[in-house]
Amino acid sequence: MRAPRSSPTLAVLAAALLLTGPAAAGAVAAPAAAAAAPTVRFADIPGDGGTVLKGNVVAPADTSRAYPLVVLPTSWSMPQIEYLAQAQKLAETGYVVVTYNSRGFLQSGGEIEVGGPKDVADASAVIDWALANTPADAGRIGMAGVSYGAGISLLAAGHDPRIKAVAALSGWGDLIDSIYSGRTQHAMAGALLGGLGFLTGRPSAEFQQILKDFLGSSLAKEDEMIAWGKVRSPATYLDGINRNKPAVFLGNAWGDSFFPPNQYADFFSKLAGPKRLEFRPGDHATSEATGLLGLPNDTWTDTRRWLDHYLKGEDNGVQNEAPVHLSSRSDGGYEDYASWQDVGKATTKLGLGGSQRIATNLDSGADGGVTLLSNALDQLVKLPPTVSVPLLPRAWTGVWQSSAYGSERHVRGTARLHTTVTPTKADGTFVAYLYDVGPLGVGKLVTHAPYTFHDRTPGQPFAVGLDLFATAYDVPAGHKLALVVDTVDPLYIEHNPTGAQLTFSSPAADPSYLSVPLREQ
Repeated sequence: MRAPRSSPTLAVLAAALLLTGPAAAGAVAAPAAAAAAPTVRFADIPGDGGTVLKGNVVAPADTSRAYPLVVLPTSWSMPQIEYLAQAQKLAETGYVVVTYNSRGFLQSGGEIEVGGPKDVADASAVIDWALANTPADAGRIGMAGVSYGAGISLLAAGHDPRIKAVAALSGWGDLIDSIYSGRTQHAMAGALLGGLGFLTGRPSAEFQQILKDFLGSSLAKEDEMIAWGKVRSPATYLDGINRNKPAVFLGNAWGDSFFPPNQYADFFSKLAGPKRLEFRPGDHATSEATGLLGLPNDTWTDTRRWLDHYLKGEDNGVQNEAPVHLSSRSDGGYEDYASWQDVGKATTKLGLGGSQRIATNLDSGADGGVTLLSNALDQLVKLPPTVSVPLLPRAWTGVWQSSAYGSERHVRGTARLHTTVTPTKADGTFVAYLYDVGPLGVGKLVTHAPYTFHDRTPGQPFAVGLDLFATAYDVPAGHKLALVVDTVDPLYIEHNPTGAQLTFSSPAADPSYLSVPLREQ
């Protein structure tokens, strides 16, 4: 059930690759290109409406027969050579690989549409071009990508029935549930994506307005923002994906700051065709980034096995393996499950008795960390965000703790908070954190999630159900679990009016609790 982890966890290199530009990426990729047997050529590819997309073709030198085709749209802000190392590995084993710089970024034409209809049409246009200009087999077509490329690949699979296999790494199934989960703007992630978009591309007027409304907390535009995100969510096109039945491989990190794991797991559960879900420690794109550097990487190894079976017909056994493949944040070992619903089937409950009233508008010190950095540190050196639970200011924080556990607890899946909140103002935000608390009171962050409400009646209690972000974390024997709530976190935009207070209570008729999923022994 468990196996040692072989993929290197070079999170610092991963984050560097994600945020660096063409020169740095080229410096890494060029030696591999020089030594590779497949041919490599750059190409101008006509996208939707004739917009020129800058791409490259990596293909076997022998053009006397047809090969399966893999199309790789680039990640947000990355150049078309992003996938060169992986493209060469694929081409060496008999694929035609076409990578292209996504619309609106760097040298490609057009404007940034954020996975809009033009991006979907671009993917089909690139397939058309590849079939006409490379030795690609029209009956064996796949798409793959990291982050933005993953989202575009899934969207395209819902529209183009020619796509038979997809590998979507660090992507999204539901864009709104990713960056607006709990009806709370993920401010740090949104600002970083927006800033990189302006730095390396040409955001469309529509995207600029959406970003302005999102970061400016324009509630009057909320319905418009949600509608915009729905158009760009693969989950919207599940009927098309399930009708086409491509083989879908989904990979992500437990701590993805842009696209948290819950929405991917939900999307995976609704897929009707061949499917596989893998979660590993890390943050956005860090679990697969070493593979972009040409280094050994478990995510990319499994991706190639997936494509080999569903595009080349290789009997490598991947079709017989358990469809859910998880790696623990604590020891890096792997666990396999028959479905996402089988993850964390056992549970333990932390009762949230009594009543605790907290003031708002102050950061207590309990935080989800820093986008890209904190979860990468957890991946590399097992150092998640920490806090001294006894020193948390109780005027601004609610704290509930379990007793010390006599044996190790293996937290797996989605913890669920059920509580009753009474606000003094109509609007408000709180963030719930689950900590692993050691004997000295130092809490290591296990998971968290934000929650925002609007237009509530002041003084009137209401029930809250909140799913924390899914995770895989082992709590040592002798440690406790603690639920902490406060109202300010740099990761999110909060909506607490000045002077607002929140009361968390546990009515006898509807007791409050935190349900924590555990791996069955």
